[in-house]
Amino acid sequence: MSDHHITPDDAWVPDACTLPTAERPLRLAEFDQFFRDAVRGVDRLSAQHLRLQLDGAAQVEEAARDLTARESSCCSFFTFDLSRSGPDALSLDVRVPAAHVDVLDALAQRAVSVRGQG
Repeated sequence: MSDHHITPDDAWVPDACTLPTAERPLRLAEFDQFFRDAVRGVDRLSAQHLRLQLDGAAQVEEAARDLTARESSCCSFFTFDLSRSGPDALSLDVRVPAAHVDVLDALAQRAVSVRGQG
């Protein structure tokens, strides 16, 4: 049995998510906006590990911290690690356990496709 379902707009929502259904389209829109505005590169380091290279601006770091904190509260299987290796170098590592690789696959695909629309 699958751990997620696909909505008509090809957005993913894992069954483990506790975010109320009515709020899910808003969160997906927030992620889409973040991917368009902040993501500069997408690297899949392993099946369970995705790295997003972000614009290094302070407001991007603040937005990333806010969005990932809220996402962690409803989808606790995600591990987010935001790090800065220089003033313009910000990266967001996203990890999931093996049982949720399909959700990370969908997130990576979404990041790549939405980023390409920007």
